[in-house]
Amino acid sequence: MSELLEKARSYEAKKIAATDKESKPLFHISAPAGWINDPNGFSVYNGKIHLFYQYYPYLREWGPMHWGHSTTGDMIKWEQLPCALAPDEEYDKKGCFSGSAIEADGKHVLVYTGVTRIKLPDGSEQERQNQCIAFGDGLNYVKHENNPVVTGDMLPENCSRIDFRDPKIWKEDDTYYLIVGSKDLNNVGQVVLCSSKNLTDWQFETILAANSTGKIGTMWECPDFFGLEDKHVLICSPQSMKADKYEFHNGHNSVYFLGDYDKENHVFIKEEPHTLDYGMDFYAPQTTLLPDGRRVMIAWMKSWDACVVPDSQDWQGMMTLPRELEIKDGRIWQKPVKEIENYRANKCHYTDKKIDCYTTFDGIKGRTLDMTVELSGEEYHDFTVEMACDDEYSTAFTYNRVAGVLEIDRTCCGVTKDVVCVRKIKIADTDRKLKLRFIMDRQSIELFINDGQQVATTAICTPLQADGISFNCDGSAVVDIEKYDII
Repeated sequence: MSELLEKARSYEAKKIAATDKESKPLFHISAPAGWINDPNGFSVYNGKIHLFYQYYPYLREWGPMHWGHSTTGDMIKWEQLPCALAPDEEYDKKGCFSGSAIEADGKHVLVYTGVTRIKLPDGSEQERQNQCIAFGDGLNYVKHENNPVVTGDMLPENCSRIDFRDPKIWKEDDTYYLIVGSKDLNNVGQVVLCSSKNLTDWQFETILAANSTGKIGTMWECPDFFGLEDKHVLICSPQSMKADKYEFHNGHNSVYFLGDYDKENHVFIKEEPHTLDYGMDFYAPQTTLLPDGRRVMIAWMKSWDACVVPDSQDWQGMMTLPRELEIKDGRIWQKPVKEIENYRANKCHYTDKKIDCYTTFDGIKGRTLDMTVELSGEEYHDFTVEMACDDEYSTAFTYNRVAGVLEIDRTCCGVTKDVVCVRKIKIADTDRKLKLRFIMDRQSIELFINDGQQVATTAICTPLQADGISFNCDGSAVVDIEKYDII
């Protein structure tokens, strides 16, 4: 074990021991110490589900990237494992950036971007991003002696050697494939495809997809590619993407394309891009295929431009609840993994309750919960649910029935910086009762709209004693409420 990795493991162990568990999410992965961002290496190995993540243990700010590591048997209760990778080699001395993992020949294989700097002929320095691998047993990992195994020099001449990162690996028959986020020298975002028979000798195959219209940001980070039902799905996180009315509002977005894939010729015919999450805190999603056939996705529950964190908190970063993916009506629908239901308790149920003013209900409160609200009636314009509220704090979800728009407002959640606090969502289906399922875990609220047709993720920084939930309406609405504590 290198000195840098040993140092990181020792430091994080001390910080974990000294951290108040009540200050951390109950059933979401959060930073064991310091900072985390992109999920990495979401995979199944030796009967456990593993998740790694971009990690800088020493400060709650982005720094030279390590890989943190957690495992789970059910995607709800997570075990913290020691730091898996540190930037301790010449080819990754500036960071072990994002990547993925696969089981191969009994080993757990991590594929990641190593970042370093090289000297140019004129004496100046320039960054290089290349793809590296490490082999392990689920706890300890050894980097390949001939890293990097995929370099920018393998790409066509017009492809960037500086922005070339975030490999996602899979296997088809006897061949390994990986896609890597990239852009060309004209700042056109793209995803490149490479192949290998043995994990160590790779070749460039093709540019699988690109920002041909110029509307989908610049650099395409954290790509993922997989079959889902009768389609293939390409997920990526384009940087610097302009909003389009109610779509793509995060600047650094996460989008998906459905399409058809010709495996023999490596041709992906993609359809139009769609938003993956309509909230303020969602980026760099990654999926894995579970043994039972479910395709499950997890993402970083933050945004580069609006990192919400209490001033007193010495850690930064959470992951979303893993979500099951399916295709309906030509779109991806998402729902919380079914295992969350095993942790429900204290059911509280109200049926056909009229809301015509500020209203609270006995038993409807808390900060770790699963609550579904079904809304009906046409005698109102605005209906509001306030979460994590008291006389000082609240995060509000307001549905304007006439416009068919849902507004999220966390202005009073406890933020102390001028970050984005309001987001509006055009509801896709206004011809049915509006169904809102809130999953709250202390510092976060994930909203699944109409059974997961749309999803909105919001981080909050509200003191835990603010645990009220209230309902309000400017006319008359009828609600059914079903609420469980998560314990």
